[in-house]
Amino acid sequence: MFTGIIEAVGSVASVENKQGDLRLRIHTGSLDLADVKLGDSIATNGVCLTVVELPGDGFVADVSRESLAHTQIGSWGKGTAVNLEKAMMPTTRMGGHIVTGHVDGLGTIKKRNADARSIQFVIEPPANLKKYIAAKGSITVDGVSLTANALNPNGFELNVVPHTAEETTLYAAKEGQQVHLEVDIIARYLEQLLAGGNNQPAKSGAAQTAKSSIDQAFLAKNGFWK
Repeated sequence: MFTGIIEAVGSVASVENKQGDLRLRIHTGSLDLADVKLGDSIATNGVCLTVVELPGDGFVADVSRESLAHTQIGSWGKGTAVNLEKAMMPTTRMGGHIVTGHVDGLGTIKKRNADARSIQFVIEPPANLKKYIAAKGSITVDGVSLTANALNPNGFELNVVPHTAEETTLYAAKEGQQVHLEVDIIARYLEQLLAGGNNQPAKSGAAQTAKSSIDQAFLAKNGFWK
C-alpha cells in the first residue's frame, strides 16, 4: 500500500529478458534503502514491484507478463527516469490517498500548459476508466497522487505545483506521452458493492435498485458503519 507521495526519482539501470518476462534493475538515487528488505514492495512509476535483490545502489525486481501487458515497462530502457515510493508503514502520514500500485490503464497527455507557476495537464484516460474519475477526486498518475480539477470531453484536467514537478518525472512529461493511471480504490469497491458482489460492473438499472436499498443496516452489514 502506498500514498502517492513520491520519495525519489530513480532510473532504470538494466533490463534483462527472462524466459518471456523481464528482470529490472533500478538505481534508486536518493531513496533511503536502509529499511528495505527482500520481498518488500516499491512503487515504480506507480507499479508495485517486489524487491528480489538489493545490490547496494538500488533494487532488482521481476516483472510478470501481466504487468507488461498493462503498463509501459516493456518500453523502458537503460536511463529511463522513474518515480519511486516505498510501501507505507502504519506511522506514515497519509499525505496523498490510498494507492495500491496496481495500474488500471494507460492515459495519454493531450495538453500541457503553463498555469502561473504550475503545470496544467489534460489527460485522456481509457474509456473504461472515465466513470471512476470525479472532479476534485484523487487520481494516481505515474505513481503521483493528484487531484482531478475538472472533467472535460477529452478526459480530466489537473495542476502540478512546482514542488511536485521538481520532485517527480512530471516536470519532463510531454504531450502525446502515455502515463500509468490508477483510479481511486474506493470507486472500485463501490462499483462492486452496487453490483451485488458480481464480477460484472453494475448496469444503470441494477445500480439504481441497489442504491435505493442502501440504508444504515446495509452499510453496517458490509463494513461501512459501526
